[in-house]
Amino acid sequence: MTHIHPLKNAALALSILLGCWASANPAEAAETRTLTVAGGCFWCVESDFESVPGVSEVVSGYTGGKVKNPDYKQVTRGGTGHYEAVQIHYDPARVSRDTLLSMFFRSIDPTDAGGQFCDRGASYRSAIFVSNPAEKTAAEAAKAKAAKQLGQKIVTPILPAATFYEAEAYHQDYYKGTKLVVTRAGPKKQSSAYKFYREACGRDQRVKQLWGKSAPFTG
Repeated sequence: MTHIHPLKNAALALSILLGCWASANPAEAAETRTLTVAGGCFWCVESDFESVPGVSEVVSGYTGGKVKNPDYKQVTRGGTGHYEAVQIHYDPARVSRDTLLSMFFRSIDPTDAGGQFCDRGASYRSAIFVSNPAEKTAAEAAKAKAAKQLGQKIVTPILPAATFYEAEAYHQDYYKGTKLVVTRAGPKKQSSAYKFYREACGRDQRVKQLWGKSAPFTG
């Protein structure tokens, strides 16, 4: 009789089990995909979409412009052509691109061509960035549905994807940060400063006014 070492036997069993799981669940084994959008302040878009089941990470950054490796001051000052944007990394087996696009339109003011909420200027405009014809078709369909529901012209453009530059480290996950920062209301933790900013900017109020109960993140 051939004797199999217990460790080898366990490893073989685990390999077979993982193989069976992958075969039985091809959707779960799908690669993570990315949706790149601009919706005004990237702190807010990041906060919204990291709460969505199936989204693994949201990264704040800059895209759509002509300046390489821009920083926050350059982008917000204007002239770089960049948008404040995010990359939403998601599992297509758990949440579809169509769902995320629908949620995106209903989390912004897509009728505003001059910025978003209290943040004005080119870097705060909304946009969707696409890498291929399928992504463009999906974005156009989501835009058409949103326009029909809203009954107003949507000015959010659908643009070709460009190089995405990650924003500075202090911008990532700002909405839940613990470092002290100076605000108009005095020193606050980043998470508290974020809540103060979001309320003062009127983001949720305007989204509720536009979208009512279909707004996904305003409670």
